[in-house]
Amino acid sequence: DAGKSTTTGHLIYKCGGIDKKTIDKYEREANELGKSSFKYAWVLDSLKAERERGITIDITLWKFQSQKYDFTVIDAPGHRDFIKNMITGTSQADVAVMVVDATQGGFEAGISRDGQTREHALIAYTLGVKQMIVAINKMDDKTVNYSEKRYEDIKSEVASYLKKVGYKPAKVNFVPLSGWKGDNITEKSANMSWYSGPTLLDALDNVTPPKRPVDKSLRIPIQDVYKIGGIGTVPVGRVETGVMKPGITAQFAPSGIQAEVKSCEVHHESLLEVGPGTNVGFNVKNVAVKDIRRGDVASDANDSPATGVSSFEAQVIVMNHPGKITKGYCPMIDCHTAHVACSFTNIKEKLDRRTGKVIEENPQFIQNGDAAIVTMEPTKPLCVESFAKYAPLGRFVIRDMRQTVAVGVIKSIVKEEIEEEE
Repeated sequence: DAGKSTTTGHLIYKCGGIDKKTIDKYEREANELGKSSFKYAWVLDSLKAERERGITIDITLWKFQSQKYDFTVIDAPGHRDFIKNMITGTSQADVAVMVVDATQGGFEAGISRDGQTREHALIAYTLGVKQMIVAINKMDDKTVNYSEKRYEDIKSEVASYLKKVGYKPAKVNFVPLSGWKGDNITEKSANMSWYSGPTLLDALDNVTPPKRPVDKSLRIPIQDVYKIGGIGTVPVGRVETGVMKPGITAQFAPSGIQAEVKSCEVHHESLLEVGPGTNVGFNVKNVAVKDIRRGDVASDANDSPATGVSSFEAQVIVMNHPGKITKGYCPMIDCHTAHVACSFTNIKEKLDRRTGKVIEENPQFIQNGDAAIVTMEPTKPLCVESFAKYAPLGRFVIRDMRQTVAVGVIKSIVKEEIEEEE
């Protein structure tokens, strides 16, 4: 409970995503429930609930604007059971804002060995979110009292952790703020005159927009499928590579189902083409909702379509496994929006993590801290791609015992042979 929703809600409120009237309404509701400090978080949660009531094609409704950019917030909740959502959410993000609780005890709990703060940073980095902003929240708390020393202590500890993960701390902004009071969210705080860095909004304005892979073949990992009255079946997902257009024949992997795309919608607007980085809902003809599921990948049937894989070779880094991983180990893999158990059929080489040089051929086992090249087979149909060709579909997280035990990138895939139907 580091204050992500409150901070995000405040930012959206300040930057025009939500009007004052709505905030006041939420404040009254929060007060009635005895949760007055939650009014900004309430914004997000109420939007969520409203979103569940009114079926919207669009997964992320929380938009706000700065001087330079339009932002969309993908709320990746922090609690353990949300890690899966975090993985699917994070794999769509361009920049991560890591909210750290500055209060006495709160910070220590978050960064401890099994704390979530560490795990989230590692997942974000592996999934390719290379730009990070650290929001050191709750600076207004009475145990912190806007203390510069507390800020510096937390900053140095988080920086050393981020460095281990792979981030370059010199490039990360550490912003001391109060999501509740509003210090350093959009305006410089008078309570922290010792801090000369950017506000949270300025830090967001300083990010580099990623280059979008328009020239590659189309890939859309499916997040949800809706049945919408009067329209029909509408799969939703983020265009990771290529361009989605009405009129193409979509092919869904791993099932191989093909269907004509009738229309594409982004934020309730019909568009004639949708490029990478955008969440799109597209209406397909003559396909039942149950035939498409989360974790499928949509592509263009006439342009290097996606297929299922019978196996893949990957480089994995073990970071949190209590024992030894041997051949036959079969944990859950989260890759793009898919969640499938995969078996380690071969451990080919153990590598030096920093140089990538081979240290040992065919090791008996691998354990914490090891990097290795392994062959994996999915236990049910799965569509993934090599990291080099389609990065968002080529990185994954290995989950077991309710935690992230390893992360990996896919080096090559073996396509599934599809029996031609007569």
